[in-house]
Amino acid sequence: MYQGDYQLIGSEMSFFTRKLEAQLWCQQIPWRYLFKTEERKGELEAKAGTHFIPLLMTPDKWLIHDTIAIGPMLSERFRSRAVVPETPLQRSCCYILEDAFNHWLGRVCVHSRWCYPDNVAWVGPRFGANMMLGRSIDEPFSEAEMEQLAPIGSMMYDGFGKGVCEVNGVGPDQAAAVQGDFRNMLDALAVHFANHNFLLGERPCLADFALAGASKAHFLCDPEPKSWLREHSDILHQYTQRFFSDWQGELALWPANDRVPDSLQIVLDYLQGSYYQSAPANIAAGLAGEKYYVFDYGFGATRARTQKRLNQARLHVQHELQRLGADENTDVQELFATRGILDYYLG
Repeated sequence: MYQGDYQLIGSEMSFFTRKLEAQLWCQQIPWRYLFKTEERKGELEAKAGTHFIPLLMTPDKWLIHDTIAIGPMLSERFRSRAVVPETPLQRSCCYILEDAFNHWLGRVCVHSRWCYPDNVAWVGPRFGANMMLGRSIDEPFSEAEMEQLAPIGSMMYDGFGKGVCEVNGVGPDQAAAVQGDFRNMLDALAVHFANHNFLLGERPCLADFALAGASKAHFLCDPEPKSWLREHSDILHQYTQRFFSDWQGELALWPANDRVPDSLQIVLDYLQGSYYQSAPANIAAGLAGEKYYVFDYGFGATRARTQKRLNQARLHVQHELQRLGADENTDVQELFATRGILDYYLG
């Protein structure tokens, strides 16, 4: 493994860029930002073969994308601060929760960002700071810069935001459903984080980076979702802040005897009624060649576009579960089998 800095290429306003940033901080990996500016865009996309972010440039000059693959690679490369457990129950939870948060949180991220005009106006200059000025969103804007960057929000809404909300079934007409579901998630997380710093206890795992990334880039960044936090604001701020600063000392050990916190069941109850209502219907419709699917996550029928990528992610988790012998592990069965979650991945 070559020594040197990793370059994180993306945007501070991006869920998955912030997800990877959280892991780089946590594992104490030497890194620096390279914002994906309009000037660099063409060259980077040609090298990477994708327009998606984030990209990660390794010291050995690999340019790779997709945090689902990058996360385990970095955990293995920097094993002294590994963020993927080795024991069957904890490792199963790590991959299952990462998959669920990766794909379910994106819906509230795009809805809260693009379905509220005041929020669109606010995020525009922040995108512009990274893309046009090549600098952090934390640096103050001059009046001239604000005037220059003001049109970006509406341009991004017209070119991206409006469409992505529609195909995900989270347009303006779904405001009550999205906010209600978000509230359910916060209620579940608040119970868990009242006694634990991270999802699996006192050591973060891949799934934590997904939740922290969405929180940093959206829920604690944009004014609209921030207004939805209410009494849960402090606990989400405290949780997220742990990831985006210098980590001092060694990471805590994973819970002994392959245990997970009892309160994790409350988080799984939430996901069972939300993501795991959507994902099986999404994949079934996609494999049948249908462009749209309908599901109900407790707020009435929702129509969204199928995503081929979702089944690829499911198969990635399936491979891990099969390697671990999850279908024969008593602890894994006890936690997941009756929820239908194992059937989703292994069926």
